[in-house]
Amino acid sequence: MRYLRMLSNSLAGGAIGAAYLVVLVLQLNPEMSLRPANLGPLFLAIGVIYGLHLTVLFYVLIVVRQLVATEVDSPRWISFGLLTWLSTIAASLAAALMWLNLQTFGPMLLADTEGRMTTGAVWMTACAGLFLVLALVHYSFGRRGSRVASGLSVLTLIASLSLPLAARGFRTPPSGGARAPDVKVGLPAGTLPRVVIIAIDGASLNFIDMAAAEGRLPNFGKILDGGASMHLATIRPTQPGPVWTAVATGKLPTRNGVRSAARYRAGGGEAFDVLPDDCFSHLLVRLGIVAEEVRTSSALRALPLWDILSQVGISVGVVGWPLSQPVHAINGYMVSDQVRGATDFAVDAEAATLADPPDAAAVTRSVLESVQAQNSSVVRGSAPSLADADQAAIKRELFGLDLVSEEVSNELRAKRNPQVVVVRYRGLDTAGHYFLRYADPRSFGDVTAEEQRAFGQVLPSAYAIVDAMIGRALASLGPDDLLLVVSGFGMEPLGVGKRLLERALGNGQMSGTHEHGPDGFLLAYGGAVEPGRRSRASVVDVVPTLLYFFGLPVAHDMDGYARTDIFRFPEPRPITFIPSYER
Repeated sequence: MRYLRMLSNSLAGGAIGAAYLVVLVLQLNPEMSLRPANLGPLFLAIGVIYGLHLTVLFYVLIVVRQLVATEVDSPRWISFGLLTWLSTIAASLAAALMWLNLQTFGPMLLADTEGRMTTGAVWMTACAGLFLVLALVHYSFGRRGSRVASGLSVLTLIASLSLPLAARGFRTPPSGGARAPDVKVGLPAGTLPRVVIIAIDGASLNFIDMAAAEGRLPNFGKILDGGASMHLATIRPTQPGPVWTAVATGKLPTRNGVRSAARYRAGGGEAFDVLPDDCFSHLLVRLGIVAEEVRTSSALRALPLWDILSQVGISVGVVGWPLSQPVHAINGYMVSDQVRGATDFAVDAEAATLADPPDAAAVTRSVLESVQAQNSSVVRGSAPSLADADQAAIKRELFGLDLVSEEVSNELRAKRNPQVVVVRYRGLDTAGHYFLRYADPRSFGDVTAEEQRAFGQVLPSAYAIVDAMIGRALASLGPDDLLLVVSGFGMEPLGVGKRLLERALGNGQMSGTHEHGPDGFLLAYGGAVEPGRRSRASVVDVVPTLLYFFGLPVAHDMDGYARTDIFRFPEPRPITFIPSYER
């Protein structure tokens, strides 16, 4: 019976810990309401994983305490003295998570939301300290004379839940939809140069620097020697959707509306944007406890680059950008990143959501059919198994979709001749996720010599494939054209805890991650570029810099800055500003 009472107290402690994590989710997602119909499913989802794991942890601690104690104690079914100790642990962990998540997501929150979350973290920290004092009182006086301390423990528990929620507020309504363009901006006189933008997921400038210095990436080396380069600070959560939206709009998630690549929903509750960091929260999605709803282009609350340029009369061609489905009409063409095979275009209505105008859909379908006929398989763009990680497999499996995107972009560029060409490549990111440990064995320590010989060249080969793509882009440039190579985020070794978790989930190959926001980079090459390495910039600086290059004003409501230091023009070119490109 004693051990059942220990279990009942452990369950209560686990429920308290789960409730604290619900509070953290609500802090990170101020648009969620506090209705019971919303909080109930969220608490159950979190309780299934975190509540049960905390219950096990607390039960082990209680049993160990009983085993080492000189006097055996039999707790009540609900022991305030015991629960105060468990609440001290749970509140301390919750406070630590709040401060860590505030550090992670604070720069991406509205100032008011960040301030409210800071207040909530202060209250939780204070309650954890008070719990500790009360636990020491219980320990000193035992059951005698501890009624006051027990009452204070209950009040502290209520305060630890209610005060952070009170600081957070009932609900912050989400911002409205994307605003329509309503600005008349004239183009500078004369012929505008052409711009090619290559967006690369998961590329690291440090890796490129070393490989280019050894002569293994000649085209990257050409840009590093004759162009400008800089690291780019990225955003968190570091996912393609929010990062590339920040790049395309020049605005942080609080302004552009895209805080994560997907929305999450627990049971029948409201959808929310952000899962907490530093607590393996995406395990809820991996196990299907929390549903994931992939975002679409309707999530944007700000105009991307191609809409801004279209409204001033500059034609743009975009291929493979995230959150671009359903596509919409621009001055040029757009092909979504959701294209996976020719069968995606089987129905005209579906084709209209994947590519615009219709001839762009026809070109994309034709390229896909040709590639699939040659390979006798569907283009995958996924990680090859370790057993077949040869050069052909790397190119087919990792870069199948990227090579299709390149060919589609080239054919549409030849057909429509846009002023600005934008194409995104994703294969390098997949290569980094699965093969970083073999290219950087010292960071992992458990890579055998045989594994390094077999797979150590996979990631360098992936970079070489991207280098060849950049070489083809360089060859297409005119003397006054500009090439921008942008990596929205880099790649770094997966932590030991995450590696063990991936192995437990049957995904032991995973070794690279970008969840902690490793820097991306910006490379610029062309006649107007001043060569050299520049100081660190941000992903939101890309659009203002490009607007400045075209002689267009930068919007005051953009979060980024124009990096004028990478250009050299015959005549001085001051930065001009307008309030916004949106109504």
